[in-house]
Amino acid sequence: MISVSGIVSWVQAFALTIGGPGLFLVAFLDSSFLSLPEINDLLVVMLVIQNKELMLYYALMATLGSILGCFVLYFVGRRGGDALMRRRFAGPKLRRATELSKRYGVLAVAIPAILPPPAPFKIFVLLAGVARVPVWQFVSAIAVARGFRYVAVGILAVQYGDDAMAFLHENGQVVSIVIVALLLCAGLSYVLWSRRRAAVRTADL
Repeated sequence: MISVSGIVSWVQAFALTIGGPGLFLVAFLDSSFLSLPEINDLLVVMLVIQNKELMLYYALMATLGSILGCFVLYFVGRRGGDALMRRRFAGPKLRRATELSKRYGVLAVAIPAILPPPAPFKIFVLLAGVARVPVWQFVSAIAVARGFRYVAVGILAVQYGDDAMAFLHENGQVVSIVIVALLLCAGLSYVLWSRRRAAVRTADL
């Protein structure tokens, strides 16, 4: 009988063999049908160590795979995944996630997309589908959050090599908080810039 660890080892070896496309596939599976905690980060680190000049490419492939996988779950939620969600995430966990989703909207998807395991993530993706969050907002949130995360992991791999995963284990929450803070600052700056631009246009009329 094949063990879960055996499957994970096979998936990891397969992804490392074919590089970027394998990373895309693993990210897709992890974000949709399977749960492979930390394997995407590990694969990004290992592939970047082998080819540092391809760091942005590997981060992009992991991001694209994650976007597609999340969109599958979003589509399931949008097509009536409320019953599935309640079977899988019943109890206080579902109630808490629902409250956060209603309060923070698309940020309830973006922030967990950055945080390392075991932070819950898929439940917010399903909730976004159930709530019919606009597709462009959902995809943009996943793209920005996952993009920042995998680029950060890639940079750590370039800087620390084989010690990058150990660094992430010891400082993963701090790194995630910094990324979240940067995203929030960027988002706030964009909102302020948009309002200022709109005010200037109104004044010119």
